[in-house]
Amino acid sequence: MSIRFTAKARRGMVALTLAAGLALGVAGCGGGGDGEDKKPNSSTSPSEGRGSQPSAQEGQSDTPLAEVKGTEGLLLQITSATRDAGGFVTVSGNLKNDGAKSVVIPSQMSGDETEVIKHGPSLGGATLVDSKGKKRYYVLRDTDGRPLTTTGFGTLDAGQTLPVFMQFPAPPASTTDVTLQVPTFSSGTIKISG
Repeated sequence: MSIRFTAKARRGMVALTLAAGLALGVAGCGGGGDGEDKKPNSSTSPSEGRGSQPSAQEGQSDTPLAEVKGTEGLLLQITSATRDAGGFVTVSGNLKNDGAKSVVIPSQMSGDETEVIKHGPSLGGATLVDSKGKKRYYVLRDTDGRPLTTTGFGTLDAGQTLPVFMQFPAPPASTTDVTLQVPTFSSGTIKISG
């Protein structure tokens, strides 16, 4: 008898919680209820009223900071290198197959560290070189050894583009120009912003 009562009470509490959640959701999505359509203030420009239109990779310029060529028609276009408050640099861009046929992404791009390789194909072999400070910065890893970069590469069809990113420890604030090195690609100098 008490088990049956407990089960009924539990079902009742679940139903009550769901009903309350749905009621809050409907209230949050509701309009002003005053029947008036709110128009943008005439003193604001059309672009200010709508807000920014985010692109696939927010904050990146149309002109690449650097383009480095790899094997079999692969092209890595770096579109941003941003210093973050957390003490790291995020490098973003696009990996493109500029060739006429499909290309298997080279496994060498993952580097040669066992801990990184065991997590699959990635950009884990990439480094930033600070020539002025005479230091090399490797892609950051999480506590399980996974590189903080785009992973899971396979095959890129002809003309296909894939957005990519890599995170590195930040060089000193006085360092703005660094060289990006990715295995099987040429080197390229990029400017860190932020």
